Amino acid sequence: MQLYVIRRLLWGLTAVFGVATLVFVLIRVVPGDVASLTLGDQATPEAIQALRDELGLNKPMYEQYFTWMTHLVQGDLGVSLRAKDPVVGELLKRWPVTFELAFISLIIAVAIGLPVGAIAAMKQDKPFDHVVRVIAILGIGIPEFWLGTLVIIFLALTFKYSAPLGYVSFFENPWNNLQQFIIPALVLASHQMGSIARISRAQMLEVVRQDYVRTARAKGLLERSVITGHALKNALIPVVTIVGLQLGRLLGGTVIMETIFSLPGIGRLTTEAIFQRDYAQLQANILFFAFFFVLINIGVDLLYGVLDPRIRYR
Repeated sequence: MQLYVIRRLLWGLTAVFGVATLVFVLIRVVPGDVASLTLGDQATPEAIQALRDELGLNKPMYEQYFTWMTHLVQGDLGVSLRAKDPVVGELLKRWPVTFELAFISLIIAVAIGLPVGAIAAMKQDKPFDHVVRVIAILGIGIPEFWLGTLVIIFLALTFKYSAPLGYVSFFENPWNNLQQFIIPALVLASHQMGSIARISRAQMLEVVRQDYVRTARAKGLLERSVITGHALKNALIPVVTIVGLQLGRLLGGTVIMETIFSLPGIGRLTTEAIFQRDYAQLQANILFFAFFFVLINIGVDLLYGVLDPRIRYR
């Protein structure tokens, strides 16, 4: 087990290194210059050139890359080109917002998608099953940014409702905190609910036709015991895979939701870094997302062994 985890971590770090390299190159070939954006339209070419020299942007790309990787290996993610502060400080300040949004969205998606998909499988080809399948397809197909914008307009025009501005910690004011997060979390969870419901339904339909389920029913066990004790647990392994991947997608989806709903998390910070060409901050944010995506995938693999004791790692 330990050897397996070490191998996965090494492969994961290799993937993070590849992501870091790709991001470093791509954000420097995109049109736009942080020096021009920082100084404004009235800046002279001499002032822009001086700022570029100060930030090291006039050096060849390979020198910039070598310098950045040297600092990265030492645990230094750099200094924001715009704010002139360490990027780690901004990440630590904003990560609670992003993780709360992703966590609430995941809880909503699993709490609704898993049982709804299982029930739809038990009621195959009945009205409930048809409704679930249609809603699941809509949830997967509707873009989250469009749905989020539509929800904001609908609530504002119909109920004159707008979420509180600014971030309030759950421990300071739980009610205001939930008001800020519940609507964007529901919107962000819409795609995940559809995916989880569909895969849950498909797996339950496959599992309930297995011989051991028919044997359990033939022994006279209650239908609830057959479903929860035999069928559902064995149907969960593909669902766990989807949930793990969706958690990584949720972290990426916070970029859009935080921007639309004005939540000051890492997602919104990433959007601001893109428009302001803040290379150091953008690189740190993407590395942050990539690193946690790798950890999530390793955690999902290890969870397989808990759900199915036959699975062994070498």
